[in-house]
Amino acid sequence: MYPKLLWHGDRDRKVVYLTFDDGPVPEATPWVLDRLASHGAQATFFCVGSNADAYPELVERIRAEGHGIGGHTWDHRNGRKEQDRAYFRSVISCQNALATHLFRPPYGRLNRHQMHLLSRRYCIVMWDVLSGDFDARCSPDRCARNVLFHARNGSIVVFHDSVKAWPRLREALPRVLTDLQEQGYSFEALPGSTTDLPDSFQASMPPTRS
Repeated sequence: MYPKLLWHGDRDRKVVYLTFDDGPVPEATPWVLDRLASHGAQATFFCVGSNADAYPELVERIRAEGHGIGGHTWDHRNGRKEQDRAYFRSVISCQNALATHLFRPPYGRLNRHQMHLLSRRYCIVMWDVLSGDFDARCSPDRCARNVLFHARNGSIVVFHDSVKAWPRLREALPRVLTDLQEQGYSFEALPGSTTDLPDSFQASMPPTRS
């Protein structure tokens, strides 16, 4: 479905792409960075623009430690519940602030018109493995097993460096890192996610339907 979107990486390489949504926040992001560093792992962080604006030092640390950056709208908007113009404004404000061409829609939801226009200027990143750490009904063990059972070569895995996910993330992530490394996987940032765009980059508002 939707071949213009990125669902996974190269299936011929024993690499897993860990991604973290909804941060950065001081309650979770520094801990995630410490865990990744202890395993020599790289990842990609899909940042909410308002959080990045509030904690620029965390964005700088993410970049300095070699991880990738993507946008996740300015204020975590659900594209299917928003008028196009308001949604595009939230997306573009975040992308411009972070100077990134990678974009992940919150909840994985956007309408066909939004997808068509945004995919012309950004790489829209989805996933093939969802940890479920955002769901309070999901135990930490279940979150870990969700990843370990489904991950394979090239998988894009979703975690969340957020306060909401923290009770499950803090137990599931170390287990996933250890177990997948023992299986011979390495962890990389998504291709192109560590490349800064020129300072002159400014995406403009795409046309909306009349």
